[in-house]
Amino acid sequence: MRILITGGAGFIGSHLARAALGEPAVKEVTVLDDLSVGLRGNLDGLDVEFVEGSILDPAALATAMVGREAVVHLAALPSVPRSLRDPVASHHANATGTLLVLEAARRHDVEHVLVASSSSVYGLNPALPKPELTWTRPMSPYAASKLATEAYALAHQASFGLPTLALRFFNVFGPGQRHDHAYAAVIPRFVHAALRGEPAVVHGDGTQSRDFTYVGTVCDVILDALRRRVHHPHPVNLAFGARANLLQVLDEIGTLLGHEVTREHQAPRTGDVPHSLADNSTLRQLFPDVVPVARIDGLRATIDWMARRRDAGTATIR
Repeated sequence: MRILITGGAGFIGSHLARAALGEPAVKEVTVLDDLSVGLRGNLDGLDVEFVEGSILDPAALATAMVGREAVVHLAALPSVPRSLRDPVASHHANATGTLLVLEAARRHDVEHVLVASSSSVYGLNPALPKPELTWTRPMSPYAASKLATEAYALAHQASFGLPTLALRFFNVFGPGQRHDHAYAAVIPRFVHAALRGEPAVVHGDGTQSRDFTYVGTVCDVILDALRRRVHHPHPVNLAFGARANLLQVLDEIGTLLGHEVTREHQAPRTGDVPHSLADNSTLRQLFPDVVPVARIDGLRATIDWMARRRDAGTATIR
């Protein structure tokens, strides 16, 4: 199998590229990335074909797509706050970019396309857990653009017979995730602060909850989907019920480090949802053999990685 990973120099993409190269069925891995979010160094030591370019550039997309049998589309402009500052950029990268990837896949006779959506599409829907066929109400331009991402993928399946799988990611975390930029996710920010003995910044009262998913588990699901050419007519939640609120996560980090993590509470962020928990019954039906990494084990791996990078004086990757 010859696969293309868009956004493959980013956090999840580089983990996936590394895992895919260990798969006997995978013969070649191509990465397309414009390095606006990812880093070329994330792929150091990996035997991948790297194409530097944007999914919005038809020429770069065509170059990367030639001869590929499957595409994992991860390229995006992530982050709710980023989308509030520049909604148009989020739309172009996430909505228009996905449409261009799907059209390129059709032109090059790609047999299977996986796209990354987000739990943020549920937005104002208060249901817990959240089943895929419940109503969605995005609260940010980012969430709206990810709803468009999955809608285009499913529309191409229905309209053109292109086998697609739209996976709704829930708060992915793990080694390699950056802490040092304005749009950093909460776990690397918490771990970085805890390792330095600084207060962890908590937006709001900290009781907001998330269904945290370890990056290795995400890669296991994607690789299983590629092996078996799994597609589905509806979006599929990718989370295994590892829900915790932010104060719990800080307590767990403190337990692993052997000291309490102090907190600095700041104003809630616009566009954040109060609670997130996936109904994962469809996921478990489609991927019965995937065993998720427990949140505490994922936190331990993340802390160990960040501690090693700190001790080596090396900046974290994106």
